[in-house]
Amino acid sequence: MTKANTVFLCQNCGYESRKWLGKCPECGEWNSLVEERVVTTKKGAGRDGFRVREAKAIAYAEIESQDDKRISSGVTEFDRVLGGGIVPGTLVLLGGDPGIGKSTLLLQVADKLSGTGATVLYISGEESERQIKLRGERLRIAAPNLLLLPETNLENILREVDRIKPAAIIVDSIQTTFSSEIESAPGSISQIREVAAQFLLLAKTRGVPVFLIGHVTKEGSIAGPRALEHIVDTVLYFEGERHHNHRIVRATKNRFGAANEVGVFEMTNSGLTAVANPSQMFLAERP
Repeated sequence: MTKANTVFLCQNCGYESRKWLGKCPECGEWNSLVEERVVTTKKGAGRDGFRVREAKAIAYAEIESQDDKRISSGVTEFDRVLGGGIVPGTLVLLGGDPGIGKSTLLLQVADKLSGTGATVLYISGEESERQIKLRGERLRIAAPNLLLLPETNLENILREVDRIKPAAIIVDSIQTTFSSEIESAPGSISQIREVAAQFLLLAKTRGVPVFLIGHVTKEGSIAGPRALEHIVDTVLYFEGERHHNHRIVRATKNRFGAANEVGVFEMTNSGLTAVANPSQMFLAERP
């Protein structure tokens, strides 16, 4: 049984208050509290009967190591930033400015993964399937096992995931995806937290890696509550000058590898290519 409550949420840090406040006591931001209706559901349940596994303590010595089960993305620099490849069941957040190449990078990763026989589901809330196909043709992507889903409703997405049972999921973007059970606009604090929590539940219970694309604010942080970065396993930032060919992907948080790892790419007409020797490249640009 669901119950709706009205609370005031800080759009900067996610602080909750029963009444409106001019200044957030948590982060100090002014005029950031917005009234939202939050629907609480029974704990431990996901959408459409999707449930977490039974809670049961397991001996540490009996747990099988996953380090040898990493999946190669097919993009060497991306694998290195992730700590040696993709860990099954991981939730990765990739943030960056609009137009910097986030969708291009993950579309190339999807192409490499699908080439190994794995079914990859690319969920787009910003582009139609024809627009993605057009970009894929420019990048010369074949992607035999890539499925495109232009959808923003979380419940519809989870039903399709349950039907397809993909080996990897890409969500473009977290800010456009919404749950019909939350009475607030897409991109709001309540929506972002709920959507991220449901994808985390999906990743952990089914062992499917999920990649979330997020936009950044003017200050350079990922739009949404700070709690979003606490929910995910890995936070990556994709950076670079829009009028410059080179891009940098760096990890600011990684539960399965070293943080502050950096990968360098070059944007070309056929997409992003990994730069094996960044030092030589940057030295060559010096006068």
